[in-house]
Amino acid sequence: MGGPVRIEAGEHTADEIIDLLETGHRVLIGVEVAGSVQDVVLRYDGETYHCDTPTSLHRHTEESEMRGCLARMGYAAED
Repeated sequence: MGGPVRIEAGEHTADEIIDLLETGHRVLIGVEVAGSVQDVVLRYDGETYHCDTPTSLHRHTEESEMRGCLARMGYAAED
């Protein structure tokens, strides 16, 4: 299991982020919320992808759902 990895939004592709998650890393992404930078924490427990944002925790059971979230939220670079 790897440690946390801090990245900038748009710095890595969805493939690279998924690879980090599936190899046991938590991915931390700083995003601006209400004028301050807060961390979004992405993780994978072997079955479910978790997106812990400053306002909510949501889950994705399918890799395709997680990829859609990464693209929609601007966390991943365009392929």
